[in-house]
Amino acid sequence: MEKLSHVREELCAHLPYTIFSSAFGLIVMGILSFVAFFFDETRFPEASAGLFHIFHPVHALLSATATTAMFWRHEKKLFKAVLVGLFGSVVICGISDAFIPFIGGRLLGVAMELHICLFEHPGLLLPFAGAGVFIGIIAPAVIKETTVFSHATHVFISSMASILYLVSFGLTGWMEHFGMVFFFTILAVLIPCCISDIVFPLLFCGATNHKDHCPPAHEDPGVAG
Repeated sequence: MEKLSHVREELCAHLPYTIFSSAFGLIVMGILSFVAFFFDETRFPEASAGLFHIFHPVHALLSATATTAMFWRHEKKLFKAVLVGLFGSVVICGISDAFIPFIGGRLLGVAMELHICLFEHPGLLLPFAGAGVFIGIIAPAVIKETTVFSHATHVFISSMASILYLVSFGLTGWMEHFGMVFFFTILAVLIPCCISDIVFPLLFCGATNHKDHCPPAHEDPGVAG
């Protein structure tokens, strides 16, 4: 019950960031779509795919930094920290940026393409995740000092990656499903965010009292999203 209560608190803490970042991400996509209309609208999905392959690795960088910093703050085991940081970023970012948008598009009746960058472009994704792990180990104090700003940026990057995936790999007419795209983007950011901020600390922190040693994400350097 204590863990469920902690999860509930985290959901409430992350939800405002997620809603506003998702809305802002949709505004950015709307502007990009408007600009594309005056140039070559048929190439917009291709251009979106290019942007996705920028936002997704950057999301992995931020996620690896946050997850590793949170773990390293409470347990100084290098090999374990690297594993937690890499898995918590590459796998969970894949769920957030690709898998949930893929499922969302399919539920809307669109023939979505499942594109997993870890398999398709490991040389693009892994250097960013590795850099994030390195930063999370050597500079957790700096990350803690910029928690609010870094978390807001992190959630926005995650939101943009999820929206770009939808547009790039099937849902070209995304404005026709504007409300549902907003809903699926919130899910794509919120659920993996809480997995990496809560489940990982509870599973891997060596301390038994997670409230003392793995505090909520909005109070800790581990502000993944």
